[in-house]
Amino acid sequence: MAQFSDSDEGKPVTMGDEKVGMIAEVEHGTAYVDPDAGITDRIKATLDWGDRDEDTYPLDESRVDAITDDEVRLRSEM
Repeated sequence: MAQFSDSDEGKPVTMGDEKVGMIAEVEHGTAYVDPDAGITDRIKATLDWGDRDEDTYPLDESRVDAITDDEVRLRSEM
């Protein structure tokens, strides 16, 4: 299970070879992703984020494949 810390803030979030967003904030162990403009609708649909007016979305830890020093990689099979 992924464990997020404040040091993960600012890391890109990737799925396969594509950057899908950035960790905007980590609060109480939950990472919040700011999706890249232009692919927002596709990412919302893929990750079941639904329609929200907020700029960031909580990242479900079960979707995380790995947290490295440079990025947060999501599982490609969802």
